[in-house]
Amino acid sequence: MGLFEKLFPKKTAEAAVYTYFKTLGGYAPVYTSFEGGVYEMALTRACIHTFATHVSKLRPVVMGPNGRRMERMLQFQPNPWMDTKKYLYRLATIYKTENTAFIVPVCEDPEQLRLSGFYPILPSQAEIVERGGVPYVRFRFPTGDVGVMELDYTGILTQFQYRSDFFGERNGALQPTMELIHAQNQSIINGVKASASVRFLARLVNVLKPETMKEERDRLVQDNLTSGNSGGVMIFDSKYADIKQIDSNPYIVDDKQAAQIRESVFDYFGMSEAILQNKYTSDQWSAYYEGQIEPFAIELGLVHTNMAYTEAEVNRGKEIAFSVNRLQHMTMSDKLETVTQLFDRGMMNMDEGREVFQLPALNTAESKKYYIRRDYAEVNVLGQEPPAPEKTEVNENAGVQGSGVPGNAADGPDSSQ
Repeated sequence: MGLFEKLFPKKTAEAAVYTYFKTLGGYAPVYTSFEGGVYEMALTRACIHTFATHVSKLRPVVMGPNGRRMERMLQFQPNPWMDTKKYLYRLATIYKTENTAFIVPVCEDPEQLRLSGFYPILPSQAEIVERGGVPYVRFRFPTGDVGVMELDYTGILTQFQYRSDFFGERNGALQPTMELIHAQNQSIINGVKASASVRFLARLVNVLKPETMKEERDRLVQDNLTSGNSGGVMIFDSKYADIKQIDSNPYIVDDKQAAQIRESVFDYFGMSEAILQNKYTSDQWSAYYEGQIEPFAIELGLVHTNMAYTEAEVNRGKEIAFSVNRLQHMTMSDKLETVTQLFDRGMMNMDEGREVFQLPALNTAESKKYYIRRDYAEVNVLGQEPPAPEKTEVNENAGVQGSGVPGNAADGPDSSQ
């Protein structure tokens, strides 16, 4: 049994009896793969690759009761053929290239629909059809295979969604920019070729046979235009009436025009030079994360949640989310300052702080505890007599010992000495 039979176990021989699902806008619910080669241009592929690489670092988190099996599956192997990084990378690549990405469930038992995984597919065409009042998605693949899946069990992620009620728009808006990129590349290639083309024009006095003219041309080149002519002086006899040098000035897109073309691609993909070349600061990463990664992660979580759980299970708190530790992209000084402040205020424990520095968690009872400094007071009790302090053991070198974070010796009762 091949991959297609595992993903679409139901018989599809009767696919022709389905009717098109009627939408509100009257737009035919048909998706067609874009043939304009968005992924074939170096710059556009680099933008897509950068986005997909960062998305592949998202961490699946399953919330709610009895979610351990689902979380383990999503964190390591969403389907029998991909690990989590490959799964998220391919899903993000399809999403950015086609503006529509499909996910179909992998089921252990197709009859009982026991979900065991998720798989991203890339059909050449998809249609929303219905049969018996139930909407389906009919997929057509380049191999000629046709698969049908209930719409309720199909995950669909979209961007640039406008006319269709289900699918994103095609990349026609990017076509003029891609043509400019192609023209730019061709101008550079033609410029290189032109620099190695005809450089001199020689006119002979007498009319010669074609064979003689070819021999004379080769002789002139050999005597004057090769590396053997170290002096750089050309000498010709009376057989030539004139010899002129030809200046080749091929047109090549200048830096300003090239930058405008590049900027158009960046605008379309929400990209920047710093992100593309991995030279970003923490602020630049935060901006890219909030503008590109986070919206995709939110949709990714919603789609997986709706595929995996019923409405009743969602009401009981079951949810799938995808997140990334944004603090890991900060500078070392920023990490130290942030972790210190959050740890002192009880917003982060030791294991969470170690994760920011990409250190393994200790997974002990102490590393899971939250601490807070004991030198804070509520605003509404300022000026009132403080309560009597609890009896605690005092260590001269470590300060007051208690449930809070120990203060420095200079902050203790002996700081005036």
